[in-house]
Amino acid sequence: MKIIEILALIAGVAMSFASYPQIFKIYKAKSAQNISLITFSIFLFGCIIWIIYGVSIKNQPIILSYSIGLLGNSGVLLGILKFKRS
Repeated sequence: MKIIEILALIAGVAMSFASYPQIFKIYKAKSAQNISLITFSIFLFGCIIWIIYGVSIKNQPIILSYSIGLLGNSGVLLGILKFKRS
């Protein structure tokens, strides 16, 4: 594996964890008052497309990193749906 591929994998996995602090904030505050449902829906849709692409080309780093992102964005969306009116 080339160094750029390793760096891309590290960056992809790290970026996939970007939504997790938002999840913690939503559930700790029990509020998603200022969180955009549309934004995280777009992120979720993008993750699904990238996972499908990764599976189609059999690229495990893409599948792994976007699966982590899919879980994180799903957690944010669930938090929004649960706490938006709080």
